[in-house]
Order: sequence, then structure tokens, then C-alpha cells
Amino acid sequence: MPPPPETSRRARREAARTGAHRAHGALGAGAAHARTTGRTTRAGHLARRFPGAALALAGVLALGGGVATAAALVGPPSLTTVTPTAADVTRTAEPTVGPRTSRGTSADGVEATADRVPLPAEALAATEPLVLPAPPATAATVDPNAVDAAGLTLADRDAGLLSTAVPTAAGGDVVVVPGVEAAPAPERPVRTVRVEVEAGLEVDGALFARTVMVTLNDPRGWGADGSVSFARTDGPADLVVVLASPDLVDDLCAPLDTVGRYSCGTNGRAVLNHLRWVQGGKDFPDRTLYRQYLVNHEVGHLLGNRHVECPGPGRLAPLMQQQTETTGACVANGWPFPG
Repeated sequence: MPPPPETSRRARREAARTGAHRAHGALGAGAAHARTTGRTTRAGHLARRFPGAALALAGVLALGGGVATAAALVGPPSLTTVTPTAADVTRTAEPTVGPRTSRGTSADGVEATADRVPLPAEALAATEPLVLPAPPATAATVDPNAVDAAGLTLADRDAGLLSTAVPTAAGGDVVVVPGVEAAPAPERPVRTVRVEVEAGLEVDGALFARTVMVTLNDPRGWGADGSVSFARTDGPADLVVVLASPDLVDDLCAPLDTVGRYSCGTNGRAVLNHLRWVQGGKDFPDRTLYRQYLVNHEVGHLLGNRHVECPGPGRLAPLMQQQTETTGACVANGWPFPG
């Protein structure tokens, strides 16, 4: 029995639609194959014409993605797909720009990397070891109270002492220390000073003379009030400073009784006992302060100043107080104007 007309028409439409789909699919597959074949064929032509470039490009493509396109470029005109391996992935993680950092020397003596790529001058300079400057040298600290092999401190040496030996007598002859020195404040009344040392004493006369003049012209000295300035001479002088042995001190200070232990300022001479110059005074914190006291005190007598007493317990001793044996209740002082 024949199918109804409506059913026949529907079947014919479905068949026609199915056929069209099949034809379209076949055409699409054919076109895709043609495109792939064309690209592969062109790649093959390039590989045959430029084999070196093809190999280089293949290497770049293989390192960049590990893709089989490189094989297609250097092989026959066929499409091949290759799955990337673990080694390919590892290679892509390596840096691909810049030379390796290992260095060597090329045959011509030029610094180069391990790959024989010459290093530019900038790179060589950048890789030179950094040399830091040495730290500044620090000045050696000298303890002024340190005692040397001769039993002397640096302060003792500066005062002219060459030994701690104290002879009772040294011959009795005095020697003028040569040298002149202008007054530091010539606008004031100037007093000239000649410095002498008894021959036979182990003393550097030049250093002793320098100590005397530095003390006299110190800002705390007799000229602090503007009344005087001292100039040194080795000729006739207004006053003389002599360093002498105990026996000679007794002779030069007579009729004053110095008993071989004290000093004096009389008859235009400040006579300093070498014993005291070496040993100092027991109530003084150091021998330097005592030596300053000795020079200023005895020259003070030559300037017309007499002895005074300690003004009270804990007070600074006046310079003209006798301090050699003891400062009493006062504090030792070596300056007429200590403030």
C-alpha cells in the first residue's frame, strides 16, 4: 500500500537535507586538507631551497615550544605532530638570552666566555674585584705617665731630663743655654730672661729652656693681667733662671738657708733645685704642675711678690704660698692667675 502523500514529501525533504550536510562536510574536509597540504608543501619547498635557515628555524621552534613544526620544515612535505617531552620542557626553562658567566681566555689572549664570545670592556670592568680603601689610621695613644727604661715619663723628657739621677754636686759651673726668643706680647712691658744649667747635670738645656719660657708666657702666668711679657736672650738679661745641683743652690741662695732641698728667687736669679725638678712635690698630682709652680713661684719673688698663707681648707693655694713640702689645707696650684 503506498504511503500517504504527506509522508513521502517529508521523507524526501529529510533525505535532501542529509545529503546536503554530507556534501558540505566533504567539501570542508577537502578544503582543510588542501590548506594543510599547501602549507606543508610550501614549507617543504623552503626547506629544499634554504636548508640552513630551515634547520636554524627548526631549532628555535623546538626550543621555544618543542613542537613538531620544525620536523615538518626539514622533512618531507607531510604534516607530523610530536608531543613535547620532559627534556623539551626543561630546555625551555633555561635562559636563552646573554652569554654564560663562566670566563676564559681566547687564543688571542682576549677575555671571553666559555662559549668563546669576547667580553666587552664594560663587562670586564664590572667583574673586576672591588677593592675597598683601607680604614684611616688612628693615631697611637701615648700615656704621658708611662715610664720608659730610664725611669722617665714623656713629661719628664719634655722638661729636659735625661736621667733620674740626682747628684748632690755637679762641679759648680753654670752654662748659658744658647738661643733667643721674642716676647709674645711686645706691646706690654718686656722682661728679658737668660736660662742657665749647671754643667754635669743630665739635662737637655734646650728642652729645659723651652719649658721655662712656655711656663712664663702661659695665659695663666704673670702676664695674664697684661703687666708683663717675657723674651728670652742668651746675653745680658733682666732676670736669670738657673737649674743647679743642691750644693750649688745653697751657694747661690745664701744667705737664705735652702738646706739642699729648696729653691729660691733672689739677687736677680731664680735658682731651681735639680732635686725638686726631678722629684716634684708630694702634694702635687704630677711633676709637671710642680715644675710650673717652681718656675712661677721663684720668678714671682724677682717680680716683687712675697710669701702668703693658705686662705682656707679646700681652697686653691695662692701661687706665692710655699707648697714644696706641703700645701696644707689648700689644693696645689702652679699659676698666679689659674682661672
